[in-house]
Amino acid sequence: MSHAAYVFDAYGTLFDVHAAVRRHADAVGPDGQLLSEIWRAKQLEYSWTRALMGQWRDFWALTEEALDHAFERVPSADKGARAQLLDAYFKLDCYPEVPAVLKRLKAAGARVAILSNGSTEMLASAVENAALGAVIDDVFSVDSLQTFKTDPTVYDLVTTSYRLYPDAVSFQSSNRWDIAGATKFGFRTVWINRAKMPDEYLDLSPSLILPDLNGVG
Repeated sequence: MSHAAYVFDAYGTLFDVHAAVRRHADAVGPDGQLLSEIWRAKQLEYSWTRALMGQWRDFWALTEEALDHAFERVPSADKGARAQLLDAYFKLDCYPEVPAVLKRLKAAGARVAILSNGSTEMLASAVENAALGAVIDDVFSVDSLQTFKTDPTVYDLVTTSYRLYPDAVSFQSSNRWDIAGATKFGFRTVWINRAKMPDEYLDLSPSLILPDLNGVG
């Protein structure tokens, strides 16, 4: 392995953020995809806004609030599915390639970790549901800092804990804004462009762009 640690964002990178709505598509109704997209967009927007104004609410609270907003924006979606969707989000599916990729990295002797805006409880549940506990060494949550990415102190959780220089860490995320923040911090970055989105933050380019986690390492 060319890096001492391989650190992964959780939501959208390891875990499919749209799996919750997809799992309960019949209950939600025909506009489920729109609901899911608004839910995710607002969840992220709320985290950035809260971080900037120093008004902390944990990521699960923001997830609930974002879903409620999405229901208001998509009146055709059945609000009766709210509890089912939140339960499913707490137990998100991982992407198909994730277990094998993490197992390979760990077997090669690298540290494997998660660095996420997710709350400690959310991340523990997702890891357990996906049966990834045996291949993940550490889970770093922003809970201890009470702020969110792209605050540099979030990325510093890894370097401080592992006593590594940033360039010894390979950081993988599906979120281009997260890749920009991690690049600015000094990590080697890999953008997992699952959605085939156009590039942005052109002054903070990733080291590598991949369509999924196969090829990380």
